[in-house]
Amino acid sequence: MGKCVLYIHGKGGSPEECGHYRPLFPDHRVIGLDYATFTPWETGQEIRKTIEKLRTEYSGITLVANSIGAFFTMNSGADRYIRKAYFISPVVDMERLILDMMTWADVTEEELESKGIIPTPSGETLSWNYLRYVREHPVSWNAPTEILYGSGDDLVSPASVRRFA
Repeated sequence: MGKCVLYIHGKGGSPEECGHYRPLFPDHRVIGLDYATFTPWETGQEIRKTIEKLRTEYSGITLVANSIGAFFTMNSGADRYIRKAYFISPVVDMERLILDMMTWADVTEEELESKGIIPTPSGETLSWNYLRYVREHPVSWNAPTEILYGSGDDLVSPASVRRFA
């Protein structure tokens, strides 16, 4: 049984981005997951099922996850199967990000709860169900993890990354 790297892309990304990581892991099979859903409750299940399948085929799984792909992965509950994780500009505090997006769009919790879904000028859509889910399912992540965080990241605050790390 060999080793593999599973790449989970961020919003607007693609599984083909996994090719960037092949030179960094020459003795691993590098696979990009093309997830088909975009909510933590669905995408987390997709990721967990993929990791559970991969662990029957490989002796070790390394994870590389970008942005919201890191959040989806942390929400999958599959950290016990991960040998090592590398997160790139990860969304490590989704509640904080949603609350920040609400502030930027001048949306209150009461408005979001009453309307359910609110499109924002930035092109993002705020969802009461998403916020409720995030609050009711706090992330727990215990795999050894390294974080690459860019100083120009305007979505995730340095404080959120420090708290996570």
